[in-house]
Amino acid sequence: MNSRREFLRNLGLVAAGVTLAPSLDVFAAKKGWFDISLAEWSLHKKLFKGDLKNIDFPEYTAKNFGIYGVEYVNQFFKDKAQDMTYLKDLKNRAKDNGVKNVLIMIDGEGSLGDRDEKKRLQAVENHHKWIDAAHFLGCHAIRVNAAGEGTKEEVKGQVVKSLASLADYGKKGKISVIVENHGGISSHGDWLSDVLKTVGKKNCGSLPDFGNFYEYDRYQGVADLMPYAKGVSAKSHDFDANGNESKIDYGRMMKLVKDAGYKGYVGIEYEGSNLSEDEGIKLTKALLERYK
Repeated sequence: MNSRREFLRNLGLVAAGVTLAPSLDVFAAKKGWFDISLAEWSLHKKLFKGDLKNIDFPEYTAKNFGIYGVEYVNQFFKDKAQDMTYLKDLKNRAKDNGVKNVLIMIDGEGSLGDRDEKKRLQAVENHHKWIDAAHFLGCHAIRVNAAGEGTKEEVKGQVVKSLASLADYGKKGKISVIVENHGGISSHGDWLSDVLKTVGKKNCGSLPDFGNFYEYDRYQGVADLMPYAKGVSAKSHDFDANGNESKIDYGRMMKLVKDAGYKGYVGIEYEGSNLSEDEGIKLTKALLERYK
């Protein structure tokens, strides 16, 4: 295992652009048709342990990975959505490090597909503060979940109402409301794409995640969601000796993304356990850069 880890570590550095020329930035990213961002969940172990704080996430991302786009997770600053002192500091730290705040992933604010109308409306209201925070930070979107109880049609009906309402709220601040395939019925690409088609608003779209398809073909799911994509989540868990993701064909995935005409951020979301979070992030970045 140690020799394999060492090999993968070296492979990641080489693919990321390390050469013998000392004048070159070892993390210099190749320009291409998409930009790379980092989903904060990739560092959730560090964050939960307290080894890294949300406020330091932009600087850590820039200095350790040469990545200049960040995707926050709201649970790492759950009580700060309306704390303007904190948000100003976070915004300035990103700016000082040349980092673009891309989006905020929202969890734990209630079910947008709740069959209880009072609870559904409260969930919608709970998301408003995050739309405001995203606007202040300069993000383009918040990521929400399409979850609820009932039949597919029942959940669809509730989710459509919630998404339409949130999209209307976000429109003034030019914030998009984007839905990830994130378990349950939302991981069925045909269902989620139908939901987004029904909502029919320009600032309501998808965040296709390469890995979050459990009872549905992952490649078909990404194909279903790409017409509505306003972000892409490059999930990774483990790598083979050639630096390829062991279960996801990145070449096939990135072709689906490119063929859809997408040109935005592709966010790294490493969730593996065989490598450290930093190593997994570097290898995922190296893998993505093959397709730029």
